[in-house]
Amino acid sequence: MSEADRGKSHPRRIAFLGAGLMGAPMVRRLLAAGHQVTVWNRDRSKADALVSDGAIVAATAADAVKGCDIVFTMLSDGKAVDQVLFDGGVAGALAEGAVVVDSSSISPPIAKDHAARLKALGIAHVDAPVSGGVVGAEAGTLAIMAGGDADVIEGLAVVFAALGRVTHVGPSGAGQICKLANQQIVAITIGAVAEAMILVEAGGASREKFRDAIRGGFAESRILELHGSRMVKRNFTPGGPSKLQLKDLDAVKAMADRFSLELPLTEQVRREFADFVTGGGGDTDHSGLLLHLEAMNAAKGGEENNG
Repeated sequence: MSEADRGKSHPRRIAFLGAGLMGAPMVRRLLAAGHQVTVWNRDRSKADALVSDGAIVAATAADAVKGCDIVFTMLSDGKAVDQVLFDGGVAGALAEGAVVVDSSSISPPIAKDHAARLKALGIAHVDAPVSGGVVGAEAGTLAIMAGGDADVIEGLAVVFAALGRVTHVGPSGAGQICKLANQQIVAITIGAVAEAMILVEAGGASREKFRDAIRGGFAESRILELHGSRMVKRNFTPGGPSKLQLKDLDAVKAMADRFSLELPLTEQVRREFADFVTGGGGDTDHSGLLLHLEAMNAAKGGEENNG
């Protein structure tokens, strides 16, 4: 029996709060697995777009969760999650025994705080951020890093199966710290691929042929495959906006400061993303860091020529 068939044999009533770039394909995967999904989004048009797939649209987040035993949140940051869960009335509208699965990328201390506040209401909390981008969300191949109670996470296995591969990485907050570590690797690797692209072109080689040549070698990665292709094609329509990459890198810095860690590679790429976002690249895909590095080198070439 396929994972989708197993999901259909155990349908659940799910509320999904946040139907953006990642949320919408995740909702479609849950619906395809046979689950009943009620959707809410600040911009209602994004939720309405899922009606044809079988979703039910709610006017408010609190309305969406009524009668549901599982609530997913996929929102922009910790402040947004806090507002929806507590200021927006979601926590108060949930029945005791419900589970909140936060797939947003937020600070680990905020995730722990949410878990404690929900536990006091008899509601379980799992911080379950994901990696794999829109492509992974559409294909149901997301890497899901889950922090929280092992029994609760095991009880969600059928639901997670529709979305990708879940790994219980530790107690509350552990999912978020693993997501931050993932974002470190993503950002640094994007920077490495972008710098390599600039180097090979300066030396007279084709960026496209360079990427083809090293595929399957030690430099192979999903970043080289997907983001390297974006760099070659110069397609920087956001799958992962640079402003959100910077948000995650700022959160990494905050945790590094908290633990008194020196992370020089992460700090350097964080500064580059900060400059890129400040210069207007916030809504550009994070692979667009290439544009910032190209501009930096063009300016340097101009200075040398002027000299």
